[in-house]
Amino acid sequence: MRLDWSPETASKAYIDTVKSCQNFKESGVAELLSAMAAGWNSKLIVESWSYGGPIATSVGLSVAAHHTCGRHVCLVPDERSRSGYVKAMQEAGMSSTVVTVGEAEEVMEGLAGVDFLVVDSKRKDFARVLRSAKLGHKGAVLACKNACHMAISGFRWHYVLERGTRVVRSTFLPVGQGLDIAHIGANGGDVGSKKGPSRWIKHIDHQSGEEHVFRG
Repeated sequence: MRLDWSPETASKAYIDTVKSCQNFKESGVAELLSAMAAGWNSKLIVESWSYGGPIATSVGLSVAAHHTCGRHVCLVPDERSRSGYVKAMQEAGMSSTVVTVGEAEEVMEGLAGVDFLVVDSKRKDFARVLRSAKLGHKGAVLACKNACHMAISGFRWHYVLERGTRVVRSTFLPVGQGLDIAHIGANGGDVGSKKGPSRWIKHIDHQSGEEHVFRG
């Protein structure tokens, strides 16, 4: 998790994502994740996607990567998903995302230094993607979408992460079908132990009008 939080970059990514996703009838998950990825200056943003899934979050992460001059990589399980993803992103005006096909362990092997990772808990392999991630030495932010059912079942981050991974803090947000977010500490020291001002991130769900404020 990086300490150089940029509210200006986060705000720009949020606004651009709102504009890019105005035709998608989805919750504000895309805008929130885009602002977080951009605000933390994420250079390697990774997500998982499968055929038929919503595309708004992908658009938001692509916007964030543009603002940080980073890379946005999407992991898909098969060629059918790859074709569907590329087509959907092109229709949304996004074409810079790198798409990789294969099993979680295989594709994550070539992605060292992940700063921001988003998985869909509806995918059967979401835990494998999390466990296989090679996180950046400065830490990372991990997010699980559609996490409402995980909260009910007693989901815990240490169940799915590689042994020894330091979860500095985690939070569940009632946005969309639920977002479970974890901040992972840097290698060689716990980010949470470093002194630094806390950042508060405000997100407004454009469908319900609800305001969510959480510590970044």
